Amino acid sequence: MSRSFVRNSKFRHVFGQAAKADQCYDDIRISQMTWDSNFCSVNPKFVAMIVDASGGGAFMVLPLTKTGRIDMSYPTVCGHTGPVLDIEFCPHNDNIIASSSEDCSVMIWEIPDGGLTLPLTDPVVKLEGHSKRVGLLNWHPTAHNVLMSAGCDNIIILWNVARGEAVVRIDVHPDMIYSACWNRDGSRILTSCKDKTLRLLDPRKGTVLFEKEKPHEGFRPIRAVFVSDGKILTTGFSRMSERQVALWDPNNFGQPLTLQELDTSSGVLLPFYDPDTGVVYLCGKGDSSIRYFEVTDEAPFVHYLSMYSSKESQKGMGYMPKRGLEVNKCEIARFYKLHERKCEPIVMTVPRKVVQSLRKEVKDLKAALEELTKRVRELESNK
Repeated sequence: MSRSFVRNSKFRHVFGQAAKADQCYDDIRISQMTWDSNFCSVNPKFVAMIVDASGGGAFMVLPLTKTGRIDMSYPTVCGHTGPVLDIEFCPHNDNIIASSSEDCSVMIWEIPDGGLTLPLTDPVVKLEGHSKRVGLLNWHPTAHNVLMSAGCDNIIILWNVARGEAVVRIDVHPDMIYSACWNRDGSRILTSCKDKTLRLLDPRKGTVLFEKEKPHEGFRPIRAVFVSDGKILTTGFSRMSERQVALWDPNNFGQPLTLQELDTSSGVLLPFYDPDTGVVYLCGKGDSSIRYFEVTDEAPFVHYLSMYSSKESQKGMGYMPKRGLEVNKCEIARFYKLHERKCEPIVMTVPRKVVQSLRKEVKDLKAALEELTKRVRELESNK
């Protein structure tokens, strides 16, 4: 990927920094499953991680403040009869988390404020409707009690969690669904499938609005997310197993706006997009790095910024919602990186000089706007 010139960007100097040892979560038996989900979910109260468990599936939920060594006997959420494949905190209630499993079920759990004191085996709601293991979960971003699940039966189900029933069943995929996500207002669903096709769905009707065959030529899994202005960012592989990132305009799916090759590796790239800054973070499973890019309206549209690297590879990654960040410390993103036996927070920070520059820009813009408003009022009074 060509980086022959340095592009001017407010986020060019963003840097990642791992938490100190006493701020990590140690002695946790992270799940050895090879499933390509995040294995971790976080919010301003808790961090949850899928862990190894005998006789079924389990995940651990820790208060964010409970750092350091975690006792082997610490209670887990252990109601599934098969391994847990995905977990997702509700964006509207920090105490509610959903889990999906190889036992074909989805369960909704309520975590007490101080964390668990006893193992949690009874879910608040159990959602049954898939005929094969359920590998993907995604809460609706704006509507309460709406949850999307995607199973290995190639079906997407939209659930009314409050009633514990399936509202919409979407059966348009001929093969396994690799990723499924909502757009910002929840009016569209974007999926990628093993048949190497991207699909844009209407969640109310369960119909396909647009589709794109072979956004990436390789056979490894494709991941897709919505970015700014309804555009779609995908990660995948070339025929030569080179990892790629591409940007698409759903109004013109013919050719990508940009297609960039990154490196040669087998790890699936998990994309995390921040709509406030326009920065997308690519975290590869089995990698020891996080690449980040800025998505803009100017060619080549996806601009490489920098890369955070460490010695140990990541088995999974949690992404903190914006409301959980310490903005007074210039924090713009925070990840929770899963190792073999621990969870390590990684903070993405904008240097203070850049923040001061941004504040000056905002101040100058306000002054210019006030001057313009004053001129307009003078002109109107002269009329």
